[in-house]
Amino acid sequence: MTDKNNHFDVAVIGSGPGGYAAAFRAADLDKHVALIEKDDVLGGVCLNRGCIPSKALLHISQTIEEAQALEYKGIKFGAPKIELEKVRNWKNEVVGKLNKGITQMAKARKVQVFTGVAEFNSKNEIAIKVDDRIEIITFDNAIIATGSRPTLIPGIPNEHSSVMTSREALQLKDIPKTLLVIGGGYIGLEMATVYNSLGSQITVVEMLDSLLPGADKDIVRLLQHKLKKDFHQIMVKSKVMEVKPNKDASLAVTIDNNGKTLEQNFDKILVSVGRKPNTENIGLEKVGVKLTEQGFIKVDKKQQTSAKNIYAIGDVVGEPMLAHKATHEGKVAAEVIAGLPAVFDAKSIPAVIFTNPEIAWTGLTETEAQAKGINYKKTEVLWGASGKAIATGHPVGKTKLLFNPDNGKLLGVSIVGAHAGDIISEAALAIEMGADAEDIGLTIHPHPTLSETFANAAEIFSGTVTDLYILKRTK
Repeated sequence: MTDKNNHFDVAVIGSGPGGYAAAFRAADLDKHVALIEKDDVLGGVCLNRGCIPSKALLHISQTIEEAQALEYKGIKFGAPKIELEKVRNWKNEVVGKLNKGITQMAKARKVQVFTGVAEFNSKNEIAIKVDDRIEIITFDNAIIATGSRPTLIPGIPNEHSSVMTSREALQLKDIPKTLLVIGGGYIGLEMATVYNSLGSQITVVEMLDSLLPGADKDIVRLLQHKLKKDFHQIMVKSKVMEVKPNKDASLAVTIDNNGKTLEQNFDKILVSVGRKPNTENIGLEKVGVKLTEQGFIKVDKKQQTSAKNIYAIGDVVGEPMLAHKATHEGKVAAEVIAGLPAVFDAKSIPAVIFTNPEIAWTGLTETEAQAKGINYKKTEVLWGASGKAIATGHPVGKTKLLFNPDNGKLLGVSIVGAHAGDIISEAALAIEMGADAEDIGLTIHPHPTLSETFANAAEIFSGTVTDLYILKRTK
């Protein structure tokens, strides 16, 4: 028989942003909770090998760039001296501090943490492998929050020491003179930004005709224009055809660049072509949890799988693979288990690319609206008209709003520019609250701030803008 101490109301597999949020919310609702994590520390990919360490390094990158930009304004610091060990140590300190915080919150809530690899034995039993030992726990309800991992490219020597995924790139073992980034998505561009600021010569290869698929091309264009100056080369409509190791640990790469074959050597390669869900080897077939054709776990709006007492959240349930989405899904699952009337029904899920300048969007994109035949009216403000943007040296940017032309309701917002990720929260709230252009325009925004561009774009729709002169159209 199973020890009564090893029976839980809720068992959560995975301690990333979704997993620990689910565990903590369930505990706050008076549930006896087990949190199972295969790694030695809590926090999952986001905290340990993703969001947090990358943003710490991107902070360094942006600081270097801003210091260099001050030379134009009459202040010169000189070339930065990179002490890589200190950079690594600082990054690890940031991660460690947050690790400690999550561990303390788990203890405070009396969440029992198990370290090991979990696998379902049945709909009410999980086996946890710890080294050579198996520990069995039973549960009433389970939440799967096992996350995702980088997608690898067949034919590339992925085990070679000079081939990295984001995990190895964030370890920052050294700074290669030349770095090829395969994939022009957000992870690839963020890591390319970091390594470029630390001294690497960057080449980016992207299969599609634009960087950052999913974001509107007019928004991406401003970033891409800057990155073309920063990076050695950006190749769109291109594909890596072959990678061969050289004797000196570098890599010989054959690239199809829009029909033209190129052969180049790189010290290192970063493979960043997407992520795949961690659904294997956890016993889903034993409990009747069904997957989609893409390999994600099928869930309803309550995050419930085809097994009624088993829920799933985060990357394993599909796009968008974002930490903040996982957090909200985790809370929904915990509240449903506790008998509360919760569903995941977000009108807008903001996405942020932490490059320089940043890109952020939420709600309907213009690309999506055109593809679905949704009628909209667009207004936009270029940041060259923003006092705050000019004064702080960030005049390259744009705030774009999409409205329902019939009732003025805000449908979507896309922003490119400094701190776009901070401004987008107001846009997400406006969409969730059903705000229209007048609501936004009548909300007093502090001056001078970048958030004024959001209000100005709404005032353009209402015809009340004074900070810009909009030529009246004649009938």
